[in-house]
Amino acid sequence: MRGVAVKGKWAQGIRPRNFFWIMKDQLAVCERPGGYGQNHRKVRRQEEIIWIREQGFTYVVSVIAAPHNLHNYDELNVAWRHWPFSSADEPAVYLGSVYPEMKSLLGSGAKLLVHGEELGDRLCGIMAGYLLWVGLIDEGPRAIMVVEQITGRQMGPVGRELVAVAGKLAADG
Repeated sequence: MRGVAVKGKWAQGIRPRNFFWIMKDQLAVCERPGGYGQNHRKVRRQEEIIWIREQGFTYVVSVIAAPHNLHNYDELNVAWRHWPFSSADEPAVYLGSVYPEMKSLLGSGAKLLVHGEELGDRLCGIMAGYLLWVGLIDEGPRAIMVVEQITGRQMGPVGRELVAVAGKLAADG
């Protein structure tokens, strides 16, 4: 193999923790690259961002309230969006602005990876709500069940409330 560069396993990076496809090859979720809290590791973050880049995601979307580590995407040539969602934000206002942008990006062929600090209630609620809002699933309890099955996590009251808000937005829209 003289003269041929062979990419090693590490050149492909490593898959982020709790990575799941919500819409196959279009919309995925994971926990914050590198981990969250005391488990955050710079080297792991870099390897996970490399994996994200190598998978061809159009944008990484962070819903973390603070802009932590977004510059790391720039350093590794990964396009990103910041849609901060704090506990002080009104869910209807937040979802009412994020869902149309998400629909537009996905409709244009973008491949999105959305992450929060962790893969928890808020992120799962946003995703289940999106499936309901965009009309891929016709009722809230079914959207919750689908995302619970995809992620292997039971959705609590915070996520369920986001799905209810999304259902109201869909009905009003």
